[in-house]
Amino acid sequence: MDEFSRLCVDLLQQAELGPVRTRAMFGAQGVYVDGLFLAIVNRGELFLKVDEHSRARFEAAGCTPFTYQTRDGREMSMGYYRVPEEALESPPLMRPWARLAFEAALRAANARPARQRSAKPTAKKTAPRR
Repeated sequence: MDEFSRLCVDLLQQAELGPVRTRAMFGAQGVYVDGLFLAIVNRGELFLKVDEHSRARFEAAGCTPFTYQTRDGREMSMGYYRVPEEALESPPLMRPWARLAFEAALRAANARPARQRSAKPTAKKTAPRR
C-alpha cells in the first residue's frame, strides 16, 4: 500500500465508523468500513460512496465522480465521488464526508435483498453392509 493509501485509511479509521480494512482491486484499493465497501483509492485520489441522498453534497463541494474506461472505449461511472481536497487535511474535516459515505453504504446494503444460500445436494445415505 502506498503512502497516500495509508493516509486515507488512517483518516477513515479516525472517523470512528468501524473497523477499516483494504483490499486490492483492479489496480486500486477498495476500502471497507465495518464490512461495507465505502471507498476507492486510485492513482492518488480518494473516492467515497454516494447515493441519491448524498450525491448533491459532493457535487456542491465541486467533487467529481470516479470514472473508468471500458475495453470498448466507453466511459463508465460508479457511485463514488472524489472527496474535497480539504477533507484530506485532517480527521475532523474528513469525518462528515466519511459519515455521508458510510450512511450511503448502509442504505445500499439494506436495500439489497438478503442472499439466500442454495441448499447443497446431500449425498444419498445408504445402510451399512452387513
